[in-house]
Amino acid sequence: MINMEFYASYTYQSMAYYFDRDDVALKGFYKFFKENSEEEREHGEKLMAFQNKRGGRVVLENIKKPERDEWGSGLEAMQAALELEKKVNQALLELHKLASDKVDPHLCDFLETHYLDEQVKAIKKLGDHITNLKKMGAPSNGLAEYLFDKHTLEGGSS
Repeated sequence: MINMEFYASYTYQSMAYYFDRDDVALKGFYKFFKENSEEEREHGEKLMAFQNKRGGRVVLENIKKPERDEWGSGLEAMQAALELEKKVNQALLELHKLASDKVDPHLCDFLETHYLDEQVKAIKKLGDHITNLKKMGAPSNGLAEYLFDKHTLEGGSS
């Protein structure tokens, strides 16, 4: 799970800097994905601290490279982010089930308190962004993506 959180952070970092490129230049998308990257990194660190607190040992693995380097439109990137969040959510649910099966209420509470609700909110937010981008005519309407970037993502309501 730690590795998955760091993979998500790494992927969001890739997305952020794609949108920061001079030939893409969508600062709101950059900000949105950069914040998501930092949040996922914090999740990984929180899991490592939890592991240590319980007397466990943290064993890190190689972090897989993101599946792509080019993220296309903002809509495509949001769709990729939604799939990523669904995978993270599924892994968290499986870990929660394992903790429940092994009668580990401490881990169940930790996951419920710090992760599961946040995942649902992240999935909902991405779904909303995807819906709004589509309603505005993205990806075929470049102005829609620009306006979404400026008014939704840069405007602070992301």
